[in-house]
Amino acid sequence: MSEQIPTPEAGKVEEPKNETQPETVDVDALIAERDKWKTFARTHEDRWKTASKELDDLRKASLPDAERVIEEAKEKARSETLAEVGSRLATAELRAAAAAAGVVIPDTVTQYLDVSRFIGDDGNPNADAISSFIASLPQPKAPKFSQNVGIGPQSSGVSQLTREDLGRMTPDQINKARDEGRLNSLLYGEP
Repeated sequence: MSEQIPTPEAGKVEEPKNETQPETVDVDALIAERDKWKTFARTHEDRWKTASKELDDLRKASLPDAERVIEEAKEKARSETLAEVGSRLATAELRAAAAAAGVVIPDTVTQYLDVSRFIGDDGNPNADAISSFIASLPQPKAPKFSQNVGIGPQSSGVSQLTREDLGRMTPDQINKARDEGRLNSLLYGEP
């Protein structure tokens, strides 16, 4: 029984309105909104990087000569270390991404591959560059037959007879079924 709500007009009774109607979701609008916010985030990130770089440049310019030389040496050592470690890390990221995608990168490709193209300005691997490279590699093909290796005995494709079937058969029919391999599950205990 539904709940009735009295109204002030001459004692009339109104049914409550069901305001929980399902909303329709516009997927295209949601995607457009997501892309808009991604663009805003990237714009603000670029501005932050630019402002941070300018601030670092101003700090370096205001340092005395001795401290400036020390800071430049630190920066040079840092960039050399990141270049060495970054290339190893980028190679590892490439192999991990390839393994996750089921793609094999041939040794001939990795031998001549310029790994520095997969390293960002900060010395860390660039995930976008790595994923686009992995996507450009030929994808593995599915096998033409099922790969049931290691899961036990497989059926030969011949329909097997049950004990009930044997009860309705003559001895000649049973011998013929044995020759055809239709009694293997009963004779050898195969599933």
